[in-house]
This record gives sequence, structure tokens and C-alpha cells, in this order.
Amino acid sequence: MADFTTTFLGTGTSMGVPMIGCDCQVCRSPDPRDRRTRSSVYIETPEAAFVIDTGVDFRAQALREKIARLDAVIFTHSHTDHIMGLDDLRPFCFGDRTLEVFASAATLADLRRVYEFVFSGKNLYPGYLRLRAHEVHAPFAIGQTAIAPLPVPHGRSTTLGYLFSREGRPLFAYLSDCHAVPPEIVEEVRGVDTLVLDTLRHQPHPTHLSVSQACAIAAEIQPRATYLTHISHELGHAATEAGLPENVRLAYDGLILKWGAAA
Repeated sequence: MADFTTTFLGTGTSMGVPMIGCDCQVCRSPDPRDRRTRSSVYIETPEAAFVIDTGVDFRAQALREKIARLDAVIFTHSHTDHIMGLDDLRPFCFGDRTLEVFASAATLADLRRVYEFVFSGKNLYPGYLRLRAHEVHAPFAIGQTAIAPLPVPHGRSTTLGYLFSREGRPLFAYLSDCHAVPPEIVEEVRGVDTLVLDTLRHQPHPTHLSVSQACAIAAEIQPRATYLTHISHELGHAATEAGLPENVRLAYDGLILKWGAAA
């Protein structure tokens, strides 16, 4: 196994691509990279496996990628397209296993409200969903992976991005659902190996980055590679990639990135 493996479970915006009722060129595209389920990534290390966000497509994503192991869930925020697949985590709790859940105080409050039947701990029969909540307000670790929360603005709310490091080496920064990256976050992730960044469309949007905004942020952070995610049906994969800088690419469902042990 690689030291750190990331699989993009989904790379689409809240409505997915193709979008219901739409007959645009991208929604009709035969390119499999233009079929985007809701944004999420699955991370495997030698000690643990965890997922960032569980959207409404999580069951199908887990089946597609043949996910058989999960130890923890990390949430960016509590919008529907990021939490409504939580109940599909039940198979990972068979044998009375407990999954660790990491999220901000605001996101945990929403999860406890929406999934009161889980977090109350009442009347849970054997094999049902069992979660142990951890409020994220400082760096934490899963196995030997150090994880730093990265608060970023998302309209009138704040979401958490995350920086993942191993043996002091910053491997992977995940910043979905944001319309800007504050200067202090730019500094914290500057020089990370791989940056994943929100990009909705070409036109500006009040809660998401545009392609040009994302490329400008990537140029400032200077990662080895940048992948854009949370993509709408306004961006066709091939046409959009043709106009991107050399080290910037669109992510796509099923894309796998791997890192070996630190040299």
C-alpha cells in the first residue's frame, strides 16, 4: 500500500452532473469525466481509512470504488450534498464497531439535529450506526496522519478545509466549498504537494470560486499539482482542461492519487 492514497469519490456540485432536466452539452457528454457525483474523497493510509463528507451519492460511490474499510469521517460543513449519505455508513459499524466523526461545532450541531436518532444513542440495535463525535477546533490526527483544519468562507457561512501531513511532510490540502482563501490559509498550505480547490464555473459566484479565481490562488500557494473539484455542468472536462495552466487539472470521479513514504 502507498503511504497515502486519495480517491475522488465525487467531484460535482450539489445537483451533480448530469443535472436533472438539463439537456446542455456537458449533461449529454459521453465523456465519463463529465459524470460527476457529489464531492467527496476517500483516503487510505497503512493505519486507517477515512472519508471527507458523505453526500447523497455515498452508497453508490462506495460500491463503485469497492470500499470495504472505514475508520473515520471528516466533515467540511453540513450542507445537504455533504451529509445526507451518513446513514449509509451502517455496514462499517457491523460487529458493534464505532466510527470516529470529526467536524466543527456548527456542523456537529446540525448532524445531531438531523440524525438525532443516531447521536442520542437511544434504542440502537446491534449493527446499527455508531458514531463518536469529535469537535474540530485545532489540529488532530488519524493514525500517523496529522490533520489541520483550514477555515474558509462559503457565502455567509464558514466551511473547514483540511491539510494532511505525514512525518512533517504536507501532502494534500482539500479546500472545497469556498469563495475565497484567506491569506493566513494561503500561508499555511503554501508549498503543499497537492492542492484540491473548489471551482464551480467560469463566472463569479457568491459562494464558490470561479476557474480564474482558483487558478490565481493555486499560483499563490504554489503546490506541485492542483486539482479542481465541486464542478458544475457549465464546465466540460476536456474543453476546460485545455485552457488551464500546466500544473492545474480538473479532478474527476474515480481519480486516484498516491504518495509513497517520505524520502
